[in-house]
Amino acid sequence: MSTTPSPIIYATHGPVAVVTLDSPPVNGLGHALRCGIVAALDRALADPQVQAIVLTGSDRAFSGGADVREFGTPRATMEPTLPSVIRALDDSPKPVVAAIAGVCLGGGLELALGCHYRVAKADASLGLPEVKLGLLPGAGGTQRLPRLIGLEAALNMIVSGQSAPAKAFDGTPLVQALVEGDLVEGAIAFAQQVVARGESLPRARDLKVKQPDAEAFLQFARNTVAAVSKPFPAPLQCVEAVAAALKPFDEGLQTERRLFQALMLTPESRALRHVFQGERAAAKVPGLPEGTALRPIARVGVIGAGTMGGGITMNFLNAGIPVALLETRQEALDRGLATIRRNYENSMKKGKLTPEQVEQRMALITPTLDYAALADADLVIEAVFEEMAVKEAVFRQLDGVARPGAILASNTSYLDIDRIAGFTQRPQDVIGLHFFSPANVMRLLEVVRGAQTAPDVLATCLALAKKIRKVAVVSGVCDGFIGNRMLARYGNAAQELINAGALPQQIDGALQRFGLAMGPFRMGDLAGLDIGWATRKRKAAEAGKPMEPIVADRLCEAGRFGQKTGAGWYRYEAGNRNPIPDSVTEQLIAEYRAAHGITARKIGDEEIVERCIFALVNEGARILEEGIAARASDIDLVYLNGYGFPLHRGGPMLYADIVGLPQVVRSLRRFAAEPGADPSWQPAPLLVRLAEECKSFN
Repeated sequence: MSTTPSPIIYATHGPVAVVTLDSPPVNGLGHALRCGIVAALDRALADPQVQAIVLTGSDRAFSGGADVREFGTPRATMEPTLPSVIRALDDSPKPVVAAIAGVCLGGGLELALGCHYRVAKADASLGLPEVKLGLLPGAGGTQRLPRLIGLEAALNMIVSGQSAPAKAFDGTPLVQALVEGDLVEGAIAFAQQVVARGESLPRARDLKVKQPDAEAFLQFARNTVAAVSKPFPAPLQCVEAVAAALKPFDEGLQTERRLFQALMLTPESRALRHVFQGERAAAKVPGLPEGTALRPIARVGVIGAGTMGGGITMNFLNAGIPVALLETRQEALDRGLATIRRNYENSMKKGKLTPEQVEQRMALITPTLDYAALADADLVIEAVFEEMAVKEAVFRQLDGVARPGAILASNTSYLDIDRIAGFTQRPQDVIGLHFFSPANVMRLLEVVRGAQTAPDVLATCLALAKKIRKVAVVSGVCDGFIGNRMLARYGNAAQELINAGALPQQIDGALQRFGLAMGPFRMGDLAGLDIGWATRKRKAAEAGKPMEPIVADRLCEAGRFGQKTGAGWYRYEAGNRNPIPDSVTEQLIAEYRAAHGITARKIGDEEIVERCIFALVNEGARILEEGIAARASDIDLVYLNGYGFPLHRGGPMLYADIVGLPQVVRSLRRFAAEPGADPSWQPAPLLVRLAEECKSFN
């Protein structure tokens, strides 16, 4: 009969017991590990030969903190809870020394703070990042840390969520000693010295917080944090918890616990925890075996040196991967190289790069006008014009020069990857890598898996995405994949609102107040209205039907393509990207309504948000049901990282869960029942089924 291996290794070294946390990969403080720590402590306290205890982890991690998989589950509150474990360590009559290497974060640092002494490797990473999950340290961190390093330093660490190396705290009560050689041996020697000294055990709880003019400092901190933390409540609550460290310890602990529990229930924390878990889930692709062998990527080719091609190139240069950058004309190539250099020099002016780093990165580019220069590339990405005939010409030529086993990728944002793969004799090597503009900045990478894409090609691209610091989400093949397919429905909903009586500035304003970085009409002007115009023409041609006219077509016909032409939905003054409402646009809208017999009605902000966001949700549900996306959190990651959806909402699918799917279905049915309503307002079958079963997407 198999048994679950213990997450604790217990050993004695003379009079010192060594308790090693052994729960890979980062010693997350789940229930089993918490039980193991208490049992090992009890064992050491019951052994008369043991005079001191060393608590340690692995070289990689003392502990990465709480096991987030237990958040919101019964196991999270099962005894011993983390506060109970820490109290047991704190109360130990025998000295407990935390020996810290690797990461020591969140609950892991709180665990160490509950020990009497802490020794560490100089490069160990110490931090309390709970604020990044919409929480605050809930196991004494806000009370013990200020007592060990002072109020201001502790507050900065807790509110920012940033970690720092152990050497930064050398000589403070937080880190009593740095260990240069073997950590455990050094900790044992330290423990033996403590026993030999016979001193009373130092406990963080017994120290007083040091901070001159504490109340004035705290009020300044409240004002500063409140100004920058909206709409997230956690940073300001962190200030209040740390302020409670000025009270008696047990009273401060009660304040900390109350604030922590309140934050756990906020939608903002739920959203941040959802994103944290979603990013980890996105790497697990159905049908892709774990441990799939990867193809080596030592050299990359990029076809097209325009805005997208240049941005894509920079991702690889930043990771130290050489790039052959291909263009068809020398002037286009020169322009692309100049833009890349200018981007790097702007970073240099901001102090983010040194002149040497700029030159190192530029030296990794091999500019070329000849496809033959791509012959030794392990991965080639095309970033050419979004037209199937252009893609066909590129891939047929590429198929003739790329080496066997090279991955051939398209940066297409809409087109059929399976058709593109069919232009080659190696469809198994073809994949979609849809970067988002500006490609050197945006975190999202849609990885489009074709019908014949080989598993090792997919696995290699997911690993490469991590290397170039992208959030990769796998999509199936459909028009627009996940993001742009949903964006089309969102855009249609916004266009319907224009027809019905709203103006671009009202719609953008309502959605920006909801939290979106940019409303649909500002976004359209930024991207270029001609792109959507070309897509609508393509779809109409493919369907063999005339194009249904919309207001945006009138703008394009007038040469108003957005910022690049100085006018689109808004007008723009030279050198200024701020949108200015334009009477010309309003006149075109009025003419469109008159031509279609539409009487404008008053539309409220709430209706604008409902229609636009629920249109996203409904299309997302269809994408899930069709298997284009593997899970709802993948869709949320796409919208958070590629389309400016507000982080505190957690993505459109989580927002729908929070609103309640029955409410979403009722609203969609109301919209669908309106005279002449677009059939796409009918609620997706999956959405209806989940609502009827009182379930959610996540």
